[in-house]
Parts: sequence; C-alpha cells; structure tokens
Amino acid sequence: MNEPAPKISLGDAQAEWKDLVEDIRAHDHHYYHDDAPTVSDAEYDALRQRLEALENMYPELRTPDSPTQKVGAAPAAAFSKVRHSIPMLSLGNAFSIDDVTDFIARIRKYLGSYDSPFAGEALLKFVCEPKIDGLSFSARFEKGIFVQGATRGDGEVGEDITANLRTVQDFPIDLAGEDVPELLEVRGEVYMSHADFAALNESREAAGEPKFANPRNAAAGSLRQLDPTITAKRKLKYFVYGWGEVSGEYLAELNSQWAFRQKLKEWGLRIVDDKELAQLRVVDNTIAAYYHNMMRHRPTLDYDIDGVVYKVDNLILQERLGTVGRAPRWALAHKFPAEQAQTIVEGIDIQVGRTGSLTPVARLKPVNVGGVMVGNATLHNEDEIERKGVRVGDTVTVQRAGDVIPQVVQVELDKRPEGTLPYKFPDHCPVCGSIAVREEGEVAKRCTGGLQCEAQLVERLRHFVLRDAMDIEGLGEKQMEAFWRDGLIKTVADIYALPERVDEIEKREGWGRKSVDNLLAAIEASKNAPLEKFIFALGIRHVGEITGKLLARHYGSCNAWLAAMRILPEGGEAASELDNIDGIGPKVLLALSNFFREPHNIEVVNSLTQVLRIRDAAAVAKDSPVAGKTVVFTGTLARLSRNEAKSRAESLGAKVASSVSAKTDYVIAGDDAGSKLKAAKELGVAILSEQEWLDLIGQ
Repeated sequence: MNEPAPKISLGDAQAEWKDLVEDIRAHDHHYYHDDAPTVSDAEYDALRQRLEALENMYPELRTPDSPTQKVGAAPAAAFSKVRHSIPMLSLGNAFSIDDVTDFIARIRKYLGSYDSPFAGEALLKFVCEPKIDGLSFSARFEKGIFVQGATRGDGEVGEDITANLRTVQDFPIDLAGEDVPELLEVRGEVYMSHADFAALNESREAAGEPKFANPRNAAAGSLRQLDPTITAKRKLKYFVYGWGEVSGEYLAELNSQWAFRQKLKEWGLRIVDDKELAQLRVVDNTIAAYYHNMMRHRPTLDYDIDGVVYKVDNLILQERLGTVGRAPRWALAHKFPAEQAQTIVEGIDIQVGRTGSLTPVARLKPVNVGGVMVGNATLHNEDEIERKGVRVGDTVTVQRAGDVIPQVVQVELDKRPEGTLPYKFPDHCPVCGSIAVREEGEVAKRCTGGLQCEAQLVERLRHFVLRDAMDIEGLGEKQMEAFWRDGLIKTVADIYALPERVDEIEKREGWGRKSVDNLLAAIEASKNAPLEKFIFALGIRHVGEITGKLLARHYGSCNAWLAAMRILPEGGEAASELDNIDGIGPKVLLALSNFFREPHNIEVVNSLTQVLRIRDAAAVAKDSPVAGKTVVFTGTLARLSRNEAKSRAESLGAKVASSVSAKTDYVIAGDDAGSKLKAAKELGVAILSEQEWLDLIGQ
C-alpha cells in the first residue's frame, strides 16, 4: 500500500522527502501544540503514507528524527515535562477492509506456527474498540492514588497536566478495590461531548470569543490550560483504553487485553463498555461486521469517534509482536470514510496561512454533513480547482474529511447552470498585495511578503525569536500572539521598541517586574546576534540553519550579504555568485530572490539593521595562502573526505564553489575527475592534485 509507482530517482526522492518532512512537522505543531489542525486527517494521513512509501523505496532516507519514527510533537515549553516510563506509541492506519486483511496476514506471518496453547488460527483473537477522537493522556497511580498526569507529547516526553486531569468529570483520585497494582499507569482519551461542545461555543460566541472548530480541539485546548480552574469549567470526560507501566506480575496473571479492561472498570476507571463492544475471532469475519456496525452506531453517540481500533487480545502475543517504527505490530486503527452531502458554491475565497500558502475555500450554501452544518469547504490549491473544475454556482459534493475540515469532492456537472466561468486564481496575496509565487514542483502558491503580511505575522514573529534564531527568551508563542493581537507588535522590528512600552507590559496578566526585566535583557542581547542566526530568523522559505551558515560564511558581513541580496532579483552577477556557492540550490536562489523582490520585506530588514549590531561570520585565517580564493573540489580525494576538505578550506578563508567559472582560483582534482576538470583546463584555471593542495595549505 505504501510502495510508490512509478519509482523515482534517489535525488527526486530526497527532495520530496525533505518537503514532506517540513510539511508534516508544521502540521504536527499546529495539531499538538496549537490544538488547531490546518489540514484534514485524510490529507495528513496521505502525507505520512507518501513519506513511508519514499522511505520504503530508499531506506537510507529513514533518519532517527523522521516523522515516521516519531509520535506527535515535542511538549510545549509552558508545561513541565514528564518522561514516559514506557513510550506512548501511535497506531498504524487502515482505510479499507483489504488493509485490515493485510494487517492480520502480517501478524500470522510474523508469528509463524507459534507453539501451544496458541496453535491454530481460530485462537488468534482481537479486541475491538471505538477510536475516540480526543486528546491522549497518561495517568499514574501509586498504591491506588493518582499522582501524575501527562499528555502524549512526542511519545517519549509529554506535558504535565496533573492538576488539570483532576478536574475531569468522574476521573478517580483514588482507585477502588483491594487488588490494584502497587504501580499502575493507564492511558486514555479526554474528550468533550457534543452537548457540552455546543454549550461551550454558544457561551464563547456570546462573550465575543472565537469558537472552537470541533470537540477534539475544544477538549485539547481545555486540558492544556495553564490555569486548571479554566479546565474545570469545560466539562471534560474521559475513557481509558490501555496501560503503560504496571508493577509486578499482574499482566502475566491476567494474560489478555479483555480481562485487563474489565479490571480497569472494576477499579473505577471509565472504559467504552456497551453492547457494541465484544471480543472477536477473525476467522468468523466479525471484524468487518463490527466495523460496519460501529459506523452505523456512530451518529447515535454523544462523542466523536473516527474509526475502530483492533488489538490482539493475548498479551504474550502482543509482547512477541512488539513494535515497528512508531506503532505496535499488534494493533491497528481502521478509519471511517468521510460523510458526504451536496450543496451549491456561492463564492470562492482565498485564505492565507501562517506560512504564506494561499488556500482557496468554497463558500457554500449551508448544508448538514454528518450532523454538522457546513458553510465552507477547502479546495486545497490551484490545481485541485482546475482538476475538479469548480466554478461559482456549481452544485458540489462535500465531505468532512477526518471530521475536521470539510472539502469539495466533485462537481455535479449535470446540475451546472449556464453562464458560469472558470475560476482565475490570484497572483497577488489578498491580504498584503505582495506577489504570490508557485515554486517548481509545488502545488501551493505562496505570498512573498512574509515580514509584512498580517496573515503570516504571528508565525514569522514566533520563528524570529526562536533559540536557534534571535534567541529572545520570554516571548513564547502565546505571549507573542497576545502582543500581536493587542497591537504591541506588528512586525519583527517592533520587538525592539518593546523597551519603550514597559509600563504597558507590566500591567498585563502574568507579567511582573522581574519577567519584564528578563525580557528586556534578552531583547538587548539579541541585538548582537551572529549573521547566520539573523539570516535564519528572517524566516525565508528554504533558508534553514545550515543554509544560513553557508550564506554567512560566504558573504562574511551583514552589509555584504544585504548588498548582494538587494540586487539579486535583477539576476546578473549577484545571482551567479549565489548559485555558485556549494550547497545553495535553485530553490534557495529563487526563494531569496522572491523575498528581496518585495519592498515590504526590504523595509522591515532595513528597520532591523538600524537597531541591530549583527556580528560578522566567524573569523577565518586571513593570512592563509588561500584566504579569499575560490576553490572547487572534483573527483575522489584519497586523504580527505569531501566534507572535511570543504570545511578545512573554509576555515582558511577560502570560498568553496560547486562549479568552475572564470572566477575560480583553484580546482583540486582527485581520482576520476570529470567535467569540472575539463572546464578548468578550458578556462585556464590552476589545477592542483590533492597533495599539492595539502602542501599549499600546510597540512
């Protein structure tokens, strides 16, 4: 299911892999940190499936920090951190009965002909449960007393929500029964009922506050409040579905998922427990029957479920099956398909996301889809509008993909009225008027006015103050968003005007003299940031930390870099010089050119340079024989790795280029040198052997 076809080259796979990782990490941040997903579950699942497919095709792409090897996102800085004694894993997904059949076949193949008393396929049993759409949590009990609660976080480390979890309806502070294990860690989902969700949104609307998009977001946002009294007012509920660390031989004595679930109930913990839940034998094909029955039962529930979870019942077999990547081999989530309805497109609006992407949204005649009134639906991007042929006035089929963000599935052409016209996608940002560009190989158009565009400002501001950027401690995401919302900060340059507004800041909730002094000290310290951090802090697309270091090392000073960047959009020598820097590709060149084409961005950068004292790139050996020289390495070196050779050359003040030109001073040719060596000979560039190069630099 994850094998892409046709097979692509390793180079293309690496480029796509990098973009997918960037997108997935951004979506993880919005989902787990902000409790505000920006794509549907189905779109997110598709991104992960594609990433897994690329890594299956080229296993060398699979790194330890790949999203396929991780769960969720790192905990937010505002909460204390809790390390899970046993990792909280995610689940693999199935989208069809065929996927479930493959899952069962993989289990049988992995186990082989296992020994008695588990011999015979008929004894391979599964427990089926509704998949609750809430926020995952872990709760630790010692001698039956609740001592600590945590979110999933990244699976290894979560956020401490002990005080908040105590306020959840019916959550036990001490467990019932005499046979509770000395140490018991349970795992479950905190959720909000449909009735409580509707009441919460009504009260928020009456108070002039933004409404939550769905019960899952409401539950997650409520449980992750820094003030537990707010959580207590939100009427949260919970279900327990499993466990983590359990002391003694308790699990071995029970030996089954089903039996332990019943114990959880006896101890006073809530489990999903109704007539629809049963222990099933796969040979009876009852998994499919249960799935379809739960799908029919779904509209009658007062809480959201987005699928069914299948778990091997036998705990010994669970242990033998173990895990693969970020998920157990013995469990699977079978997702429900999206619910659909038909309505009319009354208009098409363009929304600009936090990263500048322009997303078309269909304004619909409101229609009920799965019990929810839908008035807008995503059209994803320019290509999707063209592919589906959506026009204003069309009758369309819409669905709630993953029950989060509605989307247009198809146009009902037989119902199209006469006189409709194809939609023309804008080439300028509707928020700030900057040029919107679409990079080669991408589907999204993006606004290039990043430092000025109001739609992107909160994300740009958040990025600017990161530790790896300008490192301004005290301006976390929530503080930054509040400052922006209340008008204290409108561009990144406004951060450096905050010392003039001390009196206003001190009056804000949560800000005292000490915290204000710490913030002012951090702002002052950031004025002396190194060039590579300043470049990274600007948030230019495709310009990450490594690229920032490359640019800083090449240009040396902020003045030199900005002088080249300001004329970059004109092409010519500045573009050629940038393109020739080893490690700088066409995507970076285009992104920098687009960024410095916008007067808005140049205006903000100019205002920053008036207050900052950006440090030059790290000093190099200016008296070395290759200081200021441009060198190119080609062929295979015998004594140095290519990276080692480049690093040594740069530390001596040389500029390492990726191609040979008339400005090249030396070409160092190893074995099997090819076209670069030929070009050097044609241009009359000095050619050195590896040993001659080492002699020249005195190594």
